[in-house]
Amino acid sequence: MSENVAAFPQAENENDHGDDTDKSSGSSDGGKDVGGVAGARLRSFIERIERLEEEKAALMEDIKEVYAEAKGTGFDTKTMRKIISLRKMETEKRRESEELLELYKSAIGMV
Repeated sequence: MSENVAAFPQAENENDHGDDTDKSSGSSDGGKDVGGVAGARLRSFIERIERLEEEKAALMEDIKEVYAEAKGTGFDTKTMRKIISLRKMETEKRRESEELLELYKSAIGMV
């Protein structure tokens, strides 16, 4: 919360708000403080998130290509996805899930 306090000092001067004569001074450093919001800091966070989203999209495309390659060599990608999901689980959680699945299958006569 201490970071938010640093963003508020300019909000005390009401003459700074809505003054159209100083619009260019904030754009050179990526933003200005408006209404207690540190524009440059906010822009930095947004740009970092955008870069990460781009990286995530590239990784998702790479993963899609690996699944396509696996499918092309005869592997069932649906089963692969399930295995990957199970490997992410902690051992005890996975065991509980598998036991519950077996119980439900038994209850409806699938076993």
